[in-house]
Amino acid sequence: MRNNLETRLGLFFALALIAAFIILEMLGGTAFFRGGYKLNALFNNIQELKVGDPVKMAGVEIGRVESVGLTNNQVRVTFRVFTKEIGVRTDSKATVKFTGLMGQNFVAVDFGTSAGVQATDGAFLQTIEQPDISQIMAKLDNVATGVENLTKSFTGDKIDNLLGPFTDFLKQNQVPLTATIGNLKTISDNIAQGKGTVGMLINDPTLYNTTLTTMSNLQGTMQSLSDDVKFTLGQAKGIFADIEKGRGTVGKLLKDETLYNETSLAMTNLREIMQKINRGEGTVGKLVNDESLLKNVKLSLQKLDKATEGLEDTGPLQVISTAVGSLF
Repeated sequence: MRNNLETRLGLFFALALIAAFIILEMLGGTAFFRGGYKLNALFNNIQELKVGDPVKMAGVEIGRVESVGLTNNQVRVTFRVFTKEIGVRTDSKATVKFTGLMGQNFVAVDFGTSAGVQATDGAFLQTIEQPDISQIMAKLDNVATGVENLTKSFTGDKIDNLLGPFTDFLKQNQVPLTATIGNLKTISDNIAQGKGTVGMLINDPTLYNTTLTTMSNLQGTMQSLSDDVKFTLGQAKGIFADIEKGRGTVGKLLKDETLYNETSLAMTNLREIMQKINRGEGTVGKLVNDESLLKNVKLSLQKLDKATEGLEDTGPLQVISTAVGSLF
């Protein structure tokens, strides 16, 4: 009987222990019954993240946080991914997020890129820092304080201080302001009745008709000019077409190869003539290259100079005879 009671108590505690492990596993408190692998991430602030918080990818839970600790002025978060089939890549980024202002924190992991490879056990992921909720709340508090101070500035006392000088100005200049407003009303009435230059410009249809006529004439002129331009462009297009086809003087000059051949032949002949002159061939070549001609010209000029030295006191006939005698 005692053995049966001890056996029953042992089975009860064993079943209770198994049930406790199963409940803890379902709640994420332990990972004894799950495989997977561990990954690490370094954060500057984990926003109240704690052990057992979920790790999600695209909103789907893929693991649990196993440990949180300080290292090298940063927070090291180690979490376990349930199965190796979940595609956490080496370029995936981890972020600490929260489900609401008072909600649970969790680690969000993105898919990474196709260039990344499967992360191995113990690998470190890149991280993205989220704004601190306390800092956001502090900024909101500052904004609320500013709005409150702004609303206080519109109290009765502040408005009186702001509008007091303006009210005094209106009281001191009530008569001139009333006269000015009356004059403005008179002017607007005259304009409405068509009186004065401005009233006539606004109410007299002559200006409208004149402007309409001018615009019509301008439109006709522009249309005529456009037609002339189109006609000129059409003629120019025809001229260029004729030139392209080799018609007319310009077309023949551009398209006919005879002119090119004759010009090329003339340049060839001119080059040969210049070469002969340079070599001293022919009459021009000898005149250009023979030095004796230059000597004879200088000698004749010297004789002529001597013959004209004594011509100042002689007559025309004597000058002619003397010049002939000096030359020959």
